[in-house]
Amino acid sequence: MTRATLLTVTAPTGDHDAGDPGYAIADFGAPQVRITDLGITRGDGVFETIAVIDGHPQALGPHLMRLAHSAVLLDLPEPAEHVWHEAVLAGIADYRTRNGGGSELYAKLIYTRGVEGTGRPSGWIFVDEGEDFRTQRLGIRVVTLDRGLRHDVAETAPWLLAGAKTLSYAVNRAAQREAVRRGADDVLFLSSDGFALEGPTSNVIVLSGGMVSTPQTDQGILAGTTQASVFEFFEAKGLRTEYRRITAEELTTADALWLVSSVRMAAPITDLDGRAYRVDADLTAELNRFLLSRTH
Repeated sequence: MTRATLLTVTAPTGDHDAGDPGYAIADFGAPQVRITDLGITRGDGVFETIAVIDGHPQALGPHLMRLAHSAVLLDLPEPAEHVWHEAVLAGIADYRTRNGGGSELYAKLIYTRGVEGTGRPSGWIFVDEGEDFRTQRLGIRVVTLDRGLRHDVAETAPWLLAGAKTLSYAVNRAAQREAVRRGADDVLFLSSDGFALEGPTSNVIVLSGGMVSTPQTDQGILAGTTQASVFEFFEAKGLRTEYRRITAEELTTADALWLVSSVRMAAPITDLDGRAYRVDADLTAELNRFLLSRTH
């Protein structure tokens, strides 16, 4: 039976002695987290999930940049990019050595404010086999849900941390359970004033009239690492791409829609709020081959 690789990031901000890499392989089956860690008691921390394809962590640099950006929004100390980078590579190598590879893995990076009262952040990385998303890459049913915030929340209320990838994911999970109750597979959030935002774990891609669009990130949404690669794919095919505000009404006239994310890749939307959408199976398969082959 395979077992995930776990690393404790002992020096998440880079404060370590010469010869100490700042991370260590840990026992995945042993207790690791103090119950008073603020990541546990308050959800006070940030994370990233990175696809690992044939041993290569995809878009590792952009993911580490986004981890640092989320840390800034939470007033956490800046994570040491070189420590986290090398720790990810070490975790992947350990997993593949012990388990014989695995074509689709993921690495999850967790960075918290640490044990209450210590002033020292905590960090962990684990590497494991990814979920089988082949069926979802053929098509998913999606419902729109009101996020309950205006599109300009990041500017008007930055303390709500819109746009940070925090450990406080209870709302996102609740939204996904609501989708299931409505007979769907996933969610696309809308702002309270009628703009398309993002999914709980994904970005939305809209193809309409030869233009490929995604909501601009100043609306309190995460910049997508996979979304950036999707734009590369379509630009290479001669299509124009843009970041802009997209109204809910515009979704109803789109030629095609996808939800894209780091591990699932591109999932075409077959149905949005009961409205059927045509899926170009060949185009989507080509897009996913491209995403799965990314080496930067």
